[in-house]
Amino acid sequence: MPTFNDILIMVPEFYLVAAACVLLLADAFLPASQRGPTLHWASIFVLVAGIYLVVAHQPSGTVTAFNGMFIRDGVAEILKVFALLCTILVFIYAKPYLSDRKLFVGEFYTLMIFAVIGVMLLVSAGNLIMVYLGLELLTLSSYALVALNRDSKLSSEAAIKYFVLGALASGMLLYGMSMVYGATGTLDLTQLRSAIPHSGMPHLLVFGLIFMLIGIAFKLGAAPFHMWIPDVYQGSPTAVTVFIGSAPKLAAFGMAFRLLAVGMGDLSQHWQLMLAALAVLSLAVGNLVAIVQTNLKRLLAYSTISHMGYLLLGLVNAGPEGYASAMFYAISYALMSTAAFGVILALSRAGFECEEISDFKGLNRRSPWMAFMMLLCMFSLAGVPPLFGFFAKLLVLQAAIHAGMMWLAIVGAVFAIIGLYYYLHVVKVMYFDKPDEGTEVRLQPDFTLRLALSLNALALLVLGFYWGPLLSWCQQAFVS
Repeated sequence: MPTFNDILIMVPEFYLVAAACVLLLADAFLPASQRGPTLHWASIFVLVAGIYLVVAHQPSGTVTAFNGMFIRDGVAEILKVFALLCTILVFIYAKPYLSDRKLFVGEFYTLMIFAVIGVMLLVSAGNLIMVYLGLELLTLSSYALVALNRDSKLSSEAAIKYFVLGALASGMLLYGMSMVYGATGTLDLTQLRSAIPHSGMPHLLVFGLIFMLIGIAFKLGAAPFHMWIPDVYQGSPTAVTVFIGSAPKLAAFGMAFRLLAVGMGDLSQHWQLMLAALAVLSLAVGNLVAIVQTNLKRLLAYSTISHMGYLLLGLVNAGPEGYASAMFYAISYALMSTAAFGVILALSRAGFECEEISDFKGLNRRSPWMAFMMLLCMFSLAGVPPLFGFFAKLLVLQAAIHAGMMWLAIVGAVFAIIGLYYYLHVVKVMYFDKPDEGTEVRLQPDFTLRLALSLNALALLVLGFYWGPLLSWCQQAFVS
């Protein structure tokens, strides 16, 4: 029987569910001329209030609700704050884009809030059922968002691919969970870890672990389960792509931590090597295939695959240091990705998507500030010091070395050097290529967008010098 304390622990989630329902009703009854702007600012306010509730009601230590199905701890709080923050940035960046394409509709905001609720449930999951419920709420909302532009064949194709492959991955994850349940007799992650040493079916546990890892790798976008990422990134409206490239990556890390570290920690000798193999494949596929891309959204998609490889380097450590470095990396990637796609949104307009690398030719001559913003994003993604991305890479490489996998750290360093090429190519196009005749850059006049984007990109530089407090916050979350 749920208690009042259970409800108090889940106040942020219940609040967002109620707010999403109110926004749905407002969308139905508001006059058409007021609907878009009202829902836009109301949604931003809802998420800002959500951050306040998460931070203000943060418990000391770990607390659980609904018989351990829901966990509130330091890990969940950090991931929720940054997921909500990234979504606020998405709303700000997306407004002009959606208005230009007649996609400024209430469904965009309500679906994205439901997706964020899925993220919050997933990172707080203390039970295999809660993991699956949070995951499905996130992915089902994402499928609908990808297909938001119903008049675009590319968008519809991307949504179908995402749905079919996502259903397959969810099925594999669920199949793995059923095997683990059959071997241990429990769905609770804490009890699961206690039951593993006493299970009489070790082979069934390992098979279940393999299927669960497939589901985790798909949600992260790690190779060889990456096939959906390039098509979904390119086919989705850019306003949706910026979301898919940020908050769900935080959720995927949270899911990996809950399932592997909390639930299957005693099988780390098995999943460490599996994660190492996934990391190498992701680094190779992501960095090598990105070199030949001419579409910036596809380039950033393959960049995502390589970055998930680096995130896995931290998880391979299988200790507090590794988990903290992996979460730090997930946060840094979410901020970098949001800023990079934000630049694309700021430069695009009706009839011009600004997603080809050639569209950025001579950008420095036409808009020096916007070129500088993209330069910060590219250099940070490449791991150039002293930007934020450099220290994130350094920490996960260090975690791999401390796990006794020097060879894996060397592979990561080599592919970081290879990855420099395609990031520097974008910078070279902006600063040294002449713009095509007859082309001009018209920035979105939205002041809020330009201000938020400038703060987002400059944060990559500032956090390159003052990354210590964020790392300490991440480390503190894993102190038992």
